[in-house]
Amino acid sequence: MENNDILIRLRYALDIKNTDMVEIFELGGIKVTKDDVLKILTKPKDSYEDEDYYEEDIAEDEEHIKCSNSMLESFLNGFITFKRGKQEPKPGQPDTPIPQKSKESINNQLLKKVKIALALTSEDMLDIFDKAGITVTKGELSAILRKEGHKNYKQCLDKYARNFLKGLAIKYRG
Repeated sequence: MENNDILIRLRYALDIKNTDMVEIFELGGIKVTKDDVLKILTKPKDSYEDEDYYEEDIAEDEEHIKCSNSMLESFLNGFITFKRGKQEPKPGQPDTPIPQKSKESINNQLLKKVKIALALTSEDMLDIFDKAGITVTKGELSAILRKEGHKNYKQCLDKYARNFLKGLAIKYRG
């Protein structure tokens, strides 16, 4: 799953407005305009298979901005701040979280950071997965939420991330 698709689905599920998207990116340390947000939230031509469909309805490639992993991570950090409020940094800590250069799956980060931002418990997350029609055990969820170097760490597959976002949409949009 591409990062742009993750942002599109997250925005839809939680009904985030374009002006809020700009603010969230800024809280995460990235300056974007409302037009940039619209370009990020469009799908590129090559993501559609039916050629007749995209020629008429999809904007040109220069009308699309690809969302990198660091850009998505900054958005998720900003989303935590947007939902929970700014936390005073402890001595020796930077004012804003610095995107890490870890090889941890962006899907794992998505689940962790949305869990923090929305103050979800593990039971809430299991319920969200259940609403999407997928069964995840407490052990699997725990493994996905662990730090990358932990012996029980499990990489979150696109299937889980996609269904988590689908479950969020069902929960928050009805």
